[in-house]
Amino acid sequence: MTSTPGDTPSDAGSAGISGGPAAGASGSAGASPSPAAAPRTSAAPPVLAELVRSGFVEGHHRGSLVVLAADGSVELALGDTTAPVFPRSSNKPMQAAAVLRAGLDLSGERLALAAASHSAESFHLDLIRKMLTEHGLSETDLRTPPSLPLDETEAEVRLAAGGGPERILMDCSGKHAAMLAACAVNGWPLDSYLDQDHPLQQLVLTSVESASGERVEHIGTDGCGAPLMAISLTGLARAFRTFVLAGPGSPERRVADAMRAHPEYVAGTRRSDSWLMRELPGVLAKEGAEAVQAVALPDGRALAFKIDDGAKRALGPVLARALRGMGVDAPALARIEDQPLFGGGERVGEIRATF
Repeated sequence: MTSTPGDTPSDAGSAGISGGPAAGASGSAGASPSPAAAPRTSAAPPVLAELVRSGFVEGHHRGSLVVLAADGSVELALGDTTAPVFPRSSNKPMQAAAVLRAGLDLSGERLALAAASHSAESFHLDLIRKMLTEHGLSETDLRTPPSLPLDETEAEVRLAAGGGPERILMDCSGKHAAMLAACAVNGWPLDSYLDQDHPLQQLVLTSVESASGERVEHIGTDGCGAPLMAISLTGLARAFRTFVLAGPGSPERRVADAMRAHPEYVAGTRRSDSWLMRELPGVLAKEGAEAVQAVALPDGRALAFKIDDGAKRALGPVLARALRGMGVDAPALARIEDQPLFGGGERVGEIRATF
């Protein structure tokens, strides 16, 4: 893959974002600022996908994308990949590594669920309840906002049965159950586990900075209420590379191994992350809200991108094109990239990648 005219490639020699945490955010012990990033431009991000209806291009989705080579160098950069973004749920592997650092003994499906954006299928909910009960906790301890299942099929079943939003149905409740369990193991306060100065969230900060090789530049609040730590797309790709190359038994490797062994617990039976990790052994994949995606291959190659307008419908075509450009092939790619446009009940177009 090559940069297209009008793209703004990042400096391949830049290690990350300049500067330290935002006001109110404290850096991890021993963390050092990354080298100054290349000057950022105010140009609009390049077009990564277009809407083609009846042979006519009726719209575009812009964004930024980075691909790392096996040695960690930047192989392709479209747009500004050194500027901070909120990775949203693509940060979850790092949050799961933090609960292991806190001393919580998780493995297998439980650890995969700690890094999940689950679909609220029955097997997800059953295990979350077990994880809470095992540590003397209950659904009332969760601070996730009451929600319907992320998966449309599960949401429809829920509504048809007369059910409504619940905290446990929120796609981040597995992560929250693991965070609460880590607090219970350490005797840390439960009611403030989402405060950014809580001991657990400080461990999350350490995990994010260590894996990405960057200082967190800003801390916000994610949709689930947890602290959300901004790094660059290059840093996000580097973090996923760190997880797949980490030594056996390390927190990062334990998380990566659990996610890859139990991909349906990371997402669900009808989700692209599950398909990729099931069909491509050794691949680590995690989607985030606002059309963020990170993937690492077992040889250390990695990618990360964000669609600027947050349109999830562009995520699949861009992801499939990027992976094919990296030499990846699997039946899942055809399912992931297919985003049809309809007119009069018939397929009349599609959303397709442009790079």
